[in-house]
Amino acid sequence: MYQSAKNITRKILPQKFLFENEIFFRKLLYPFYKGKNCKCNICNSELKHFERLDNGNLLCPVCGSLPRSRRLYKLLTENYLKSGFSILDFSPSRALFRVLKKRKDITYFSTDFEDEFLADYHFDITKIDTEVEKFDLILCYHVLEHIEDDSAAMNELFRVLKKGGIALIQTPFKEGEIYEDFSIKTPEERLKHFGQNDHVRIYSAEGLQKRLENAGFYVDIKTFGKEDYSGFSENERVLVCKKP
Repeated sequence: MYQSAKNITRKILPQKFLFENEIFFRKLLYPFYKGKNCKCNICNSELKHFERLDNGNLLCPVCGSLPRSRRLYKLLTENYLKSGFSILDFSPSRALFRVLKKRKDITYFSTDFEDEFLADYHFDITKIDTEVEKFDLILCYHVLEHIEDDSAAMNELFRVLKKGGIALIQTPFKEGEIYEDFSIKTPEERLKHFGQNDHVRIYSAEGLQKRLENAGFYVDIKTFGKEDYSGFSENERVLVCKKP
């Protein structure tokens, strides 16, 4: 039912209109999913079940959050988000964008360079147009695998983060070494080699850790387990990067 409804609305309505009015359309689905078996920690909807996507991810039908967004929100609320913080969020999850933008106790800078997400700024991550040490917290989820000059991006993240500040970073990961080949240019070849047609590499968690450390960060790789009630994924890894 979910996928059929999604396909129909996408054919009828422009993407921007859907993004801006997504919550209204999703609320129409809630009666079909309402239950007590699980709960989304972002929108607080109690559900019979999450919607399982073709890639295995469990999506909240009410706010559209994925497991990584729900996990990130749990990390933020329990450990990293404090009143008075200035936060930079690259290509934000729409569910997180909505909940963080409503908060009056933080200064929230949402950015998306190519205008594909809901965001208020359009920073180039390799040349962020803001002053040194501006942000207390940076969220950079599933962004660096799109950036050819990732060393420039990491240096910029380090530059704009305050001393003692934290950057939470995640990408798709593989075991072993980082795989990248800049001779691979076409969307078809990138899909074949990197798993998505706009990716330029696949990191290993340890390989990404080394590159971030080269940029100056202290990096801790956190691994989290599966949790069915909140729809969290198994063996999810997040790099917690601190600027000394």
